[in-house]
Amino acid sequence: MEGMTLMEINAGDTAWVLVSAALVFLMTPGLAFFYGGMVRVKSVLNMMMMSAITIAVVTVLWVVVGYSLTFGGDNGGVIGNFSVAGLKGLIAPEAVSGTIPTLAFVAFQLMFAIITPALISGAIADRASFRGWIVFVALWTSLVYFPVAHAVWYLDGEGGGGFIATGIKAIDFAGGTAVHVNAGAAALALAIVLGRRVGWRKDPMRPHSLPLVVLGAGLLWFGWFGFNAGSALSAGTTAAVTFVNTQVATAAAVIGWLIVERIRHGKATTLGMASGAVAGLVAITPACGAVTPVGALILGVVAGGICAFAVSLKYKLGFDDSLDVVGVHLVGGLVGSLAIGFLGSAAAPSAVDGLFYGGGAGQLGRQALANLIVGVYSFVVAFVLAKLIDLTIGFRIKEDDEREGVDQVEHAETAYDFLAAGSGLRGPATAVRTPAPVDDAPAKDAADKEGANA
Repeated sequence: MEGMTLMEINAGDTAWVLVSAALVFLMTPGLAFFYGGMVRVKSVLNMMMMSAITIAVVTVLWVVVGYSLTFGGDNGGVIGNFSVAGLKGLIAPEAVSGTIPTLAFVAFQLMFAIITPALISGAIADRASFRGWIVFVALWTSLVYFPVAHAVWYLDGEGGGGFIATGIKAIDFAGGTAVHVNAGAAALALAIVLGRRVGWRKDPMRPHSLPLVVLGAGLLWFGWFGFNAGSALSAGTTAAVTFVNTQVATAAAVIGWLIVERIRHGKATTLGMASGAVAGLVAITPACGAVTPVGALILGVVAGGICAFAVSLKYKLGFDDSLDVVGVHLVGGLVGSLAIGFLGSAAAPSAVDGLFYGGGAGQLGRQALANLIVGVYSFVVAFVLAKLIDLTIGFRIKEDDEREGVDQVEHAETAYDFLAAGSGLRGPATAVRTPAPVDDAPAKDAADKEGANA
């Protein structure tokens, strides 16, 4: 995120940031469709509810303490304070951040805080209790997301701020480290703690609705322009560069993923296309302000191919990451962040040269260190939280309940009423589908005569 200094409010910048906030919000319903389509019929509602409840829980936390702990001052470069808890004083006309009202910045950053824990849910599809998930979201967001976002993005305007931004000086323009590596590491921890699904590697666990997956991927792609270009916090050149880089890298990643899929399996699939797009979006997120469009193209192809390989690692390593959160978000976020050390160009808004542009290995080392710190911290805290939740209120549902379906057990609902659809074909709806009645008297007469002759 770009630094903020006190200036006059600019209407164009304010409009762009508010629109971008709405775009980023749309990504969470998009994620619900994307994940919902990838699970089996008996889990689709629970999968979508895990994203939806995150909106509610994190919004409340953000207003009460979240924004203040993330952007309200600084304590040792690690966490903020309670100076603006409850958004105290931020609705005043003089509350300005850069060229936008501070409350616009609050809204924009809220959407990032919402989608980050929602991403984790895909790793534990089909087997997590809803109340366990709610508790985890509240605790992990408070203990991990708020301090990590502070460390990565907070700048005080006087050269101080979060230790990753000002001490390590790693670049994370829109969330490769704070969002994707952070969520991906937590997803790995939860997949390990909750264990494998019943029938994993034995039963077919194919997506129940590829159209929903494609719809979700499309909404994510659309919303991601706000995610990346909105992080410029102004309607100018930086927003334009990051917008173009986002499109280029995502398109290239689709091609990279499908090439690998075609070589390995002989077919290019719809699921592969959607997954490749998300992998490209993830990878370009930290680097969208640091590379040129050509660099974005290279990054996209490489990220798409690497993530296509990475999703199969769960079978070799033996952990059940249901919807490939680790392979796409953790690996994709790492690839994108480390790519800054190779493909970064001083001509781009972040103004840092990577190895391929004569900048040396310094920036690559900074990127690696920042992601190592965030990944390890997130993994450890998520692992401990998941264990505690499982030992107390329970995090994984019972095996019999899992077989029956988490939708029915946790929500007393099913996504599709197959019984009603089936009975409709045999009931009144049949009359609508049959041809209009015709005069069949001649046919009956003929049949009667034939019967009499017999």
